[in-house]
Amino acid sequence: MLKKISKVIKKPETVVLWANWKGYLNWLPDNVYLNIMYLSRMKKKLELKSPKTFNEKLQWLKLYDRHPKYIQMVDKYEAKEYVANRIGSEYIIPTYGVWDSFDEINIEMLPNQFVLKCTHDCGGLVICRDKKNFDKEAAREKINRCLKRNYFYNGREWPYKNVKPRVIAETYMEDPSSVVLKDYKFYCFNGKPEFVQLSEGMEKHSTASMAFLTLDWERLPFERSDFLRIHKIPPQPLNLELMKSFAEELSQGHSFLRVDLYEINGRVYFSELTFSPTSGFIPIQPPEYDLQIGRLLELPNKPTIKRVM
Repeated sequence: MLKKISKVIKKPETVVLWANWKGYLNWLPDNVYLNIMYLSRMKKKLELKSPKTFNEKLQWLKLYDRHPKYIQMVDKYEAKEYVANRIGSEYIIPTYGVWDSFDEINIEMLPNQFVLKCTHDCGGLVICRDKKNFDKEAAREKINRCLKRNYFYNGREWPYKNVKPRVIAETYMEDPSSVVLKDYKFYCFNGKPEFVQLSEGMEKHSTASMAFLTLDWERLPFERSDFLRIHKIPPQPLNLELMKSFAEELSQGHSFLRVDLYEINGRVYFSELTFSPTSGFIPIQPPEYDLQIGRLLELPNKPTIKRVM
């Protein structure tokens, strides 16, 4: 035990992350909290007066670009209506229902395969591929644990603070032509998609892989150190041009927005909208590309809403 404690003391960032996980830092003002977490996770001081890197500018946007409509845009249930009104309901994965708690769900009424998602976070996900083997108790424990947590406090992404914690069930989507489901995440700057993050197997972080690509489907010279590398880039999606047009449409009016889409059985489907990938703590390698990507992000001249708590 003493050896474990000494190791923790030698790594103060471990103490900070532990205290954050336990909720002991929730009382801190957003700007103070982000300065502490940025130093702990990125190993350098956060520059907010004159941010230059992509991650620094994402932190600035979290503090100063706050609009009520962002709440709907990040809510996994409400966002479906928001996006359907802009690109069409045929690109939305069907929803079976939405509930305030797990125990309100009648599992027997759901099909043999389905997906459960919490509306207010990024970790509340349960996939049922066969109800005969579905561990209902494990699903209840995971969903209820996530419903009790306010995702805002983890990274101070303001839109999540007031998202109502609920759980939705939606259609289980699979593509027979692919072993794992692929995510196409379009990084859009001032209403223009600039590059794509291709992700595979995101259901499990330890085995998930990704690559950054140009809009012409060529590998870019930077990666994320927290995910495995996709060594062989698959062919570009059949609907790449349509996906780019959707990303452009949905990102209009935003300094930065990541638009996440799927292509399943030759059709495009909406996944989610993200204002702050990894809460602005993206481990970009080589690190100099954090600065290069940051040059694409033009911050608003004035904060939309200052210091909203």
